[in-house]
Parts: sequence; structure tokens; C-alpha cells
Amino acid sequence: MTEKTPSPGGDGTAANGPAGDPAASRPGGPIAADRESIVVPPAILAQQAGWAQPGEQPRPSGASKEDGDDAPQIFASNVRRADVSEAGYDENPPGVGRLGVILGSILTVLLVGSAVTLYLVNKDGGTKDEPAAAKPDAATTAPPTPTAAPVPPIKDSAKVLPTIGGDFGKKADIQVPGEKSDGTFVVKVLSEGSGPKVEKNNWTSVDYTAKDWNTGKDIPSSYDNSGKPQIFQAGTDALIPALDQAVVGKKAGSRVLVVAPPAAAFGDKGKADMSIGAKDDLIFVIDIRNTNAPDSVVSGTVTPPPADFPQVKDNGKKPAEITPVAGAKDPTELKSHVLIKGTGPAVEKGEKVVVQYTGALFKDGKVFDSSLSKGQAFSFPVGGGQVIQGWDQGLAGQTVGSRVELVIPAAMAYGDKGQGDIPPNAALVFVVDILDAGQG
Repeated sequence: MTEKTPSPGGDGTAANGPAGDPAASRPGGPIAADRESIVVPPAILAQQAGWAQPGEQPRPSGASKEDGDDAPQIFASNVRRADVSEAGYDENPPGVGRLGVILGSILTVLLVGSAVTLYLVNKDGGTKDEPAAAKPDAATTAPPTPTAAPVPPIKDSAKVLPTIGGDFGKKADIQVPGEKSDGTFVVKVLSEGSGPKVEKNNWTSVDYTAKDWNTGKDIPSSYDNSGKPQIFQAGTDALIPALDQAVVGKKAGSRVLVVAPPAAAFGDKGKADMSIGAKDDLIFVIDIRNTNAPDSVVSGTVTPPPADFPQVKDNGKKPAEITPVAGAKDPTELKSHVLIKGTGPAVEKGEKVVVQYTGALFKDGKVFDSSLSKGQAFSFPVGGGQVIQGWDQGLAGQTVGSRVELVIPAAMAYGDKGQGDIPPNAALVFVVDILDAGQG
């Protein structure tokens, strides 16, 4: 940013102070006595040259409004001529005449003033006092600089591919070719499943086997002893493109080969804690276990709750109706009943679960919350303390695909403080669909 640019002219000029003859500082010195000056109102000069804001009358530096905004300023001079025709008809050769000289001088002054103004405005991007909007911000006008290499388009083949052995649901045998990868981002279905298609935003769980093409080393997979299926919302950039993009459009039950160049994996930095270099191509064999739309619910044979439990009416993808037990006392311990028994694996403490739920007051069955009203399943780690104690304890050990009714005492819910529409010391009833579970 430059220092504030002085007004056009110098000390002793009309633009910068009322010292002596306003024309004295012109190049070549003061004008001679036999010359005359053109007097121009300052309002015209200011507006024409663009030095004042619209509607504002500029004034000489150091002068106040009371000094007279309309005081004339001497801006240019010409030689005094003898009395002649204003049109100049009597000149030999005919000229523009006195009036023409005056008008021409004014035009010249305005053009010079405009040129000076444009120069000052554009010099070094403007002066220190000009508004921020007067000059473009380089950070916003320059084209964006990519922070990472773009993900290449997905193809289903390449010049050379790994050889894959083994069946769906078991760790794959990956044989790395002797040649280098050609950098193609490959997604190839090895065996197609019969389940629903993975759509963008679907909650999807996968098992995977992985290997580094460059080093030939195995990468930890979900089939290892401590491994868990990976669960995520597909197509939302939650994971590397090799997983996130590769499953979209594929059916549950499918085995998919993925060859991922760095831009589709961990980028130009690699992943040191997995011994993956910045230029390493990776090989994944992905088994798509399950996929659920955000508004999915479980299905199956319903086992009605016992008589001392609130009764539950299934409403499909709308919140369940919960009818309380007349005259029942508030529970003092956690109770659960499996309404629909799922066939999936049991939920373990620390796993991420994806659920639909409806919550109601035990006393009158009034629904206070439901994920089904939002059309979006809810996820959380079981036993992680991110939900009420009744959920952390009541869902651990239940199987994926189950619908569970939980009767929760106030001490394992929101206690004596309550929450939103839940009053203090309120026992609660939840109907929970366990859609899936895994590592997330």
C-alpha cells in the first residue's frame, strides 16, 4: 500500500492552499500581467475530474465549508487579446476566436485532470485511503491453486492388473504383477452380488484386503484378527476415493478390485504409519457387505412385547406409536425386548452402529424425538459415552438387523435435569432399529 497521494498541484495552488497567486506555481513561473486567467467554479472541476464523491463539493485543503465551497479557482491562463469577434470572423486566417480558445482550454484542462486521476488511481493499486472494493483482491481473483492432484477418472481395466484369488467374505489372495502400474484408477467388479445397489449417502459396510503395489507388502485389512468392517456413507468423501467412490453403483454382496494411484489413495504424502510411500499405488479387494439408505428400517417377524412393556405399533418409515402401560410405575432398572431378531453379527462395545430410533415418555407415550421424522439414520460408537447410558448398555450384544425396545429409568437417561421436551426424572421408552455396525 502506498502513502496517500497528494492532491493534483503543489504548495500554493488552489488545490493545496490559498497562498499568493494560485497560478504562481505553474511550470515556467507566474503568468505575465498582460494575460488573463480563466475562472472555473470548483464544483465543475471536482465532478468532471472524479476527485469528489457524487453530491459532495470539494474544497481547497485547509478551508472549511464556511470559507465558501463555491469560491472560484484559477485553473489556466491565456494571453489577453485585442477586442475581436467572439466567433473570430475577423482573424486572418480565420481562427476559433476568443470563445473557442476559452472552451478549448477548459476541455484541455478536464482531459488532463482526468488523465492525472486515472494515473493516481491505478498507480500501485491505488492510494492508502481508497476503499477496499476499489481494487480487486489478488487472493480472490487469482485462479484457485489445487492443494492435491485431482482424482483420475475411474476405468474398469488397465494394461496390467493384479491376479486375485479367494471367495467373497474371506481374505483375498493378491498377486502383484512384475510390471509397474500405469497409474490408472481401476474399479472392476470381480463377482456381482444380489443385494441392493449402493447409492450416494447410503450407509455402507465393507470388508477389504489390501496390498502396496510398489513394495508388495500387505496393508492391514478388516480380515485381520483385530480388523472390523469399515462403515461409512458412500460418495461423501468420508474416506479415500479408493473406498468412497469405488462402491457407489455396485451391489451389496459384490467383490470389487480397486487399483488406486496416489491421487485416489493417500495423496502425495503417503501414509507413514502404514509404510505407504508418496508414490505408491495400492491394491484393494473390497467385499460390500451391506448398504442402507438414510431412511432405511429393519424388517422381519415381530415378537410382541410382554404385558408389562409399553406396546409398539410399527408405522414403516414413520415414527412408531408407543402405548404406555396403564398405572405402571416408573422403572428402576434397564429393560429390553427384541421385537425383530436380526441375523447379523452381535454389536460389540466400541463399534460404530447405525440406527433408526423413536423415543417416547414412559408415562404417557408422547414421542419427543425420532430419526425417522428427519429421514436420516443416526450413528455413534457403542459404549463411548456419547449417548445416554441406557443406549450404551442396552444395545451392546444385540445383533445387526434387530429392532429392540428399551425401557430406561431416568437415572440412565437424562436424570433430574431433563432435556428439551423431556422433563426431569422422566423414564423413557425407545424403539431402535440396528441397521449396521463396524469400524467408522
